[in-house]
Amino acid sequence: MSRIGKNPVSIPEGVEVTLSGQDLKAKGKLGELEMRLHDEVSAVLEDVANDDGKTQKIVRLSPKSNSRFARQVWPTMRTLVNNIVVGVSEGYEKKLEIHGVGYRANLQGSTLVLNLGFSHEVRFDVPQGVTVAVEKNTAISVSGIDKQLVGQVAANIRGFKKPEPYKGKGIRYADEYILRKEGKKK
Repeated sequence: MSRIGKNPVSIPEGVEVTLSGQDLKAKGKLGELEMRLHDEVSAVLEDVANDDGKTQKIVRLSPKSNSRFARQVWPTMRTLVNNIVVGVSEGYEKKLEIHGVGYRANLQGSTLVLNLGFSHEVRFDVPQGVTVAVEKNTAISVSGIDKQLVGQVAANIRGFKKPEPYKGKGIRYADEYILRKEGKKK
């Protein structure tokens, strides 16, 4: 029995989830997402009474068979359904910081322009479904409703100049800690 898979996905107020066969659609205040569940997993939309007497909708997932693969993909599908529900209700955000003398970023339309100490400036076209904001010259915020897309765009931006271990220069996540190395001894 999976500790993650056995927990139902609770649907908050303002989110509408429809389930037709293996296709799941979630619609909320931030947008609409859909996914196809794996054939080894079945999903059921239920109404459950809360502690205060109100009913709340939940999505309960279960493996169709007792095979090893069905038990492996079951918690993954539960997490993906939860990511969709949270995405359309709250959204996701990743914050990046730029460290280094002369390193900076600015937004020109839908293109992120980065000066990272190269002989040229790095231009990154922001994909559809993701919003990139530059708060300061050295702070970038990536937000959207699709968790995977937000994380991938943030990783792509970080990949232009990963933080180096000696001085810590480069692009890093806001909550990332860089393990520093000691330089050469004299």
